[in-house]
Amino acid sequence: MGGYLPAAPEERARQYEALGLSGPRALYRDVPDQVYLDAPLDLPAPKSELEARQSLEHLAAQNVRFPTILRGAGAYDHYIPAAVSAIAAKEEFVTAYTPYQAEISQGVLQSIFEFQTMICELTGMDAANASVYDGASAAAEGVAMCRDRKRTKAIVSGAVHPDVIATIRTYCFGADTEVVVTTVKEGRTDLTGLVDDQTACVYIQQPNFYGLLEDGAALAAAAHAGGAKLIAGVNPITLGVLESPAAWGADIAVGEGQPLGLPLSWGGPYLGFMATTQAMMRKLPGRIVGQTADAQGRRAFVLTMQAREQHIRREKASSNVCSNEALCALTASVYLSMMGPGGLRQVGEQCFAKAHYLADALCALPGVRLRHPGPFFHEFVTDLPASADVLAGLEARGILGGLPLEGGLLWCVTEKQTREELDKAVSIVKEVLGIWN
Repeated sequence: MGGYLPAAPEERARQYEALGLSGPRALYRDVPDQVYLDAPLDLPAPKSELEARQSLEHLAAQNVRFPTILRGAGAYDHYIPAAVSAIAAKEEFVTAYTPYQAEISQGVLQSIFEFQTMICELTGMDAANASVYDGASAAAEGVAMCRDRKRTKAIVSGAVHPDVIATIRTYCFGADTEVVVTTVKEGRTDLTGLVDDQTACVYIQQPNFYGLLEDGAALAAAAHAGGAKLIAGVNPITLGVLESPAAWGADIAVGEGQPLGLPLSWGGPYLGFMATTQAMMRKLPGRIVGQTADAQGRRAFVLTMQAREQHIRREKASSNVCSNEALCALTASVYLSMMGPGGLRQVGEQCFAKAHYLADALCALPGVRLRHPGPFFHEFVTDLPASADVLAGLEARGILGGLPLEGGLLWCVTEKQTREELDKAVSIVKEVLGIWN
């Protein structure tokens, strides 16, 4: 990028001198030495278009696509109606994403407004933003919303996805915010003695990383008793059958929107959603689209409440979010529109029923048991012997088994899996464990 900088070499040298730096590499002094490229890349000789295509096809053929997926842990294999991708891929939707000129961005603004409205309906909250990069960054941004001069500690449940905890830690490190991770008691959050007058917020996941349903109302009450806010990281698919986070007292609801019509896609792109109560609306980062009327009284859409954005009041900004996952959010809106409340409820009911069917069948096998007691939605942990061998046996038969945890597996079942597929998985587990009756 140096060739694109407008400053002349002499000007850049004076800038580095003023900063007390020896040169551009000093700007990256926190980057480990082993990450630097100190020699030219060992690249192969150039290829023709045909050769390049053949090489890429060879690489693509090495990808493994499992007909049956029994793994979740943050990314879920749901059925996506064909119309979702057909509509979201329409040329008029695949446009520039920045709707700063409201008078010529009405279509983009309306699509964001509809997404925000649906997220509010799901979560029970009063306001939502236009989305952020993913569920983990949404969680970290939620923590940043709660921090103030007097309260600089964030309590994070130990039953939250480890990657989300790591992302929150990263954000908080740069903001001098202390992060305290709770202990886990029988797979659930234990807040005993942790919330004090330094606590800005408590972050929980519902359902949590182990698939269990937390007592959200009790955790919200504990957080509020200490003057802290309660942030709920929620799976949006569950909200077709479970009580909304607003109903049990959460102040902020965030989560990963991938289950809403986005394919697994080897890890992305996904989208993070954020919603909050009216009391905290002015702290919500990112874009917020509002509905108004134009000079002729016609329905119109605008970007609103930009005073807290970094490009308006940069020195007071609590976030550096300057973009949103507009096309992914549009896809989620199309999915929700097509499913409707009834369809979303059916998906949730099937996930719940099929997960419990698999759990019961697995735990009927000698040596296999549920690790944690209590209600769960569509994920659960089993303790079982030879888990690596079980996964290998399933993989050999076209089934991606549960996520390996110490001494066990975290299983997930969605509406896509049939009873025959679940029975086949149980049969393979029996075979691997040497159970013949």
